Amino acid sequence: MIKIFLYPLSWAYGFAVSVRNKMFDLNLLKSKEFDVPIISIGNITVGGTGKTPHVEYLVNLLSKKFKVATLSRGYKRKTTGFRLVETSSTAIEVGDEPLQIKNKFPDITVSVCENRVVGAENLLSSQNKTIPDVVLLDDAFQHRRISPGINILLIDYSRQIKNDSLLPVGRLRESTLQMRRANIIIFTKCPNEISPIMRRILMKDVNLKPYQKLFFTTLDYQKLEPVFNAGKLNNDFYTAKDFSLLIVTGIASPENIHKYLKQFSEKIEILTFPDHHNYSDNDLLTITKKFEAIHSEKKIIITTKKDAMRLKDSDNLPDEIKTALYYLPVKVKFLEDEGKAFNNKILNYVGENKSNRELYNRKNKK
Repeated sequence: MIKIFLYPLSWAYGFAVSVRNKMFDLNLLKSKEFDVPIISIGNITVGGTGKTPHVEYLVNLLSKKFKVATLSRGYKRKTTGFRLVETSSTAIEVGDEPLQIKNKFPDITVSVCENRVVGAENLLSSQNKTIPDVVLLDDAFQHRRISPGINILLIDYSRQIKNDSLLPVGRLRESTLQMRRANIIIFTKCPNEISPIMRRILMKDVNLKPYQKLFFTTLDYQKLEPVFNAGKLNNDFYTAKDFSLLIVTGIASPENIHKYLKQFSEKIEILTFPDHHNYSDNDLLTITKKFEAIHSEKKIIITTKKDAMRLKDSDNLPDEIKTALYYLPVKVKFLEDEGKAFNNKILNYVGENKSNRELYNRKNKK
C-alpha cells in the first residue's frame, strides 16, 4: 500500500535521471577523458552485487603487469576531499571497502574522493610519486563525468532487474535502458552451474548488444581468518559441525553467507546491521550479550572482511570478542573457464592503451 504513494517520487526521480543521462548523451554535460586506461565497475541497482570482490579480482589480475590505482568515493567516511589510503588508515577516515582493498593489496595505490574527476587528476598529477598505468573506478556506473575505456556492469543473479522499478519504489538507480553503456555485463553470485537455456534467457533479459560481452561469476568462499590474529581454527570446524556460530554482518545481502555457513554448523545465531554500518558501543554490547548467551565451549563469531575493517576501529571491543572473531574471505570465480576470455579482454585493453600513452609521451618530448 505504501508503494502507491511512492510512485510519484519514482517518476520524478526517473525523469531527473533520464534528463541527466540525455544531457551527457548530447554532450551538453561533458565527460572527461584521461590519457590512461580507466575501467569502471558498478551496478544499476542499490544493494550488494559483489563490487569489491570484482575490483579485487581486477587488482590481482592487473597488478602482476601494471601499476594499478583504485578510486572510490569512500562511502560513509567522515572525511572529505582526495585521500590516499594507507594500511594504517581507519574505515572512518577512508571507508571500509577502500581500506579492505589496501589491506589485501598494500603495494597498489588506493584512493578516495567524492569528486571522481578531481580524484583522477590527483592520481595522474606529475607531483604524484607513482603514476598508475590503469585506474579502477569503484561503483562508478552512474558517475558519467569520467569516460572510462571499459564499463563493467554487475547484476545480482538472484535479483533480476527486468521487472524492477526505479527508486524509491524498487531498487533501480536508473532505467535498464542505460545498460547499453556497459561494455561488459556480469551476472554475479551465480550458482556453480547455469544451463544453456537459462543463459539464453538472461542474455535476452539484458538485451545484449553486439558490442557487449556477458559473463557469469560465483562467490568462492575461503577459509576463515582471525580478525585480530588471536589464533587459527583447526580443520575440525569444517568437518565436525559442532561449533556454535554467531554471524554478524553489515552488508546489503548477507543471505549467501548464511547459506554457505549452514553446511558447517547446525547451531547458528544471526545479527544483521545496515550496509556499511559503523558499529557503536551499544552495537558492541548487543554482540557481546548475544555471544555470551550461546552456551557452548566451541563457539565463534563470523563476520565479513568489510565488517572487520569497521570493527577493528572500535576501541571498546572486549577481549573475549576479539579472540572469537573471524572473517570469511571471498573471491570471484568465473563459470566454465570464462575467466580466460575476460582476462584477455582486460589485459589487452590496458596493455594497448598503456603502449599508446607511452608512445604519445615520447613523441611530445622530442
